[in-house]
Amino acid sequence: MSIWDTLFGRRSRYPTGEQPDHNFGRYTDAYKTRDNYTAWDRAVDAFEDDRFLDACAAFMAYLRDEREDNVKWQQEDEKLYFEFYQGSKRVTGFADGEQFRATARIARLETPNVDLLRRLTSMNYELKYSRFALDEDDCLTIVFDTPVVDASPHKLYHALKEMALRADKQDDLLLEEFEAAVSPVEVTHLEPLSETEKALKLRFLRESIAGVTAYLASSRINPEEHPGAVAYLLLELVYRLDYLLIPEGHTMEALERMHRMYFAREGDQPVTYKNVRLLGELQKLVERAPEDFAEELYGGKSTFGITLPASHDRLSGLIRNELPNMDWYQDNDFDEVARAIPGYIAGYALFNYAIPPPDRDLLNLYYRVTENSYFQKLGYQQELLTRDGRPARRPIKAIIADIVERHRREYPRLRPVTSHLRFDNFPDFGRSYLEMVGELDLSRP
Repeated sequence: MSIWDTLFGRRSRYPTGEQPDHNFGRYTDAYKTRDNYTAWDRAVDAFEDDRFLDACAAFMAYLRDEREDNVKWQQEDEKLYFEFYQGSKRVTGFADGEQFRATARIARLETPNVDLLRRLTSMNYELKYSRFALDEDDCLTIVFDTPVVDASPHKLYHALKEMALRADKQDDLLLEEFEAAVSPVEVTHLEPLSETEKALKLRFLRESIAGVTAYLASSRINPEEHPGAVAYLLLELVYRLDYLLIPEGHTMEALERMHRMYFAREGDQPVTYKNVRLLGELQKLVERAPEDFAEELYGGKSTFGITLPASHDRLSGLIRNELPNMDWYQDNDFDEVARAIPGYIAGYALFNYAIPPPDRDLLNLYYRVTENSYFQKLGYQQELLTRDGRPARRPIKAIIADIVERHRREYPRLRPVTSHLRFDNFPDFGRSYLEMVGELDLSRP
């Protein structure tokens, strides 16, 4: 048992209770509490007064998310020990009267590999605060250290975020690409998914991709004449897979690469070309070995988010700009494309932004309706569709009321106009539902 296990009494966590307790989408650290912001102020004041250990302790309190139980720290004599989690990685470190140092082990180097070491060395030039290194136990490690007099809360936040996000992403990628050279290290804190849930997610991935490719192959819509429609279908699928499956490693990187590729402004490539590339990338995900995908599915804690905080106005603007594009497709009986557009809006917002909590909960409900079967297989017992497969009015409105009640204290003006919702079919429901979300008043008195 290491010093970190001794100090913090680490043990495995297992979900309890009969109700499903699943996370969806990307973690964000934008939802800080008043206690977090108070801790930040304490950290800044202590640093300015040269009380460096007090500043570091308060900074850890700022990072801590009670729901995640993601950060722990303990002071012994004149030294502060800490650890925090970022997905599959555990970052440990200390601060004393001279320095602040944090490390995260990525993988154990079993066999020297020139290509691997050259890649990590080149990545060092991309890093602003941290660096890749090889520790005394032959573990590939990312390190950040600085004199404690220079360890301001602002610097610590950006430095620790850089190293934590990079470590979390690189371990899965390196383990897959350099399987013979490296092995996993420090993964005991991860919560394994059941084989049943892994099989469910693999089936959802394959069936979702197959459904879109089958529609495009049916000649129902001409990809050359309607490249925008194809793009909506493919991007909606990318964002839906990212939000509902929460994959790590290769699959997460592939989905992010698809997003970057489509919206890249360099080269001025036509939409038809981008669509072909998206289809090719999605097909590669289908062809991967099931065991490779299964290894990317696990539960963990996080401390830093990669999505940028965004106001409700940003979401409202996205809805106003994109939702009218449904009109032509509905008028011309392309219901699959019309249905994809609200899904694209919801997925794009959740993929790119840390939107306000009420917006996030309402968009999650949208997915619960449109992917009702998947959620029920995950253990959600509430049926949100009617017997003939249409959105069910009463349970959907009841859940909206629960969401309003949950956020009433922070957002007293949150009053969704559910009377305007339409439940005849999915395109009409999607349009009316996002119009309702876009018109919300999330201002605070």
